[in-house]
Amino acid sequence: MRNIFRGSVLPAAERRMNMLLAKVKGTIVSTSKNEKLVGYKLLIVEVIKNDKPTGEEFLAVDGVGAGIGEKVIVATGSAARLGVDRKDSPVDAAIVGIVDEIQ
Repeated sequence: MRNIFRGSVLPAAERRMNMLLAKVKGTIVSTSKNEKLVGYKLLIVEVIKNDKPTGEEFLAVDGVGAGIGEKVIVATGSAARLGVDRKDSPVDAAIVGIVDEIQ
């Protein structure tokens, strides 16, 4: 995974965005994590722009049951916490939808 963690979970260009299109690349197994994250899968997602992967990856909490290889909608910032109904949790990116089709 390319290291993009420089003061924020997201690259500078994406920090201003509330929603992103991404592809699920993998999972993170964490047996010890903040109690407010218990029960949620942590997934590695790669940002997609112009229908092409950018190489920029970050972690997102899965709120919809997404699988590896699926295109997803990722909410960021405070919208991410609302998207997984965890207003007081340490979440900065959350998968809030699975993409069926892009037209």
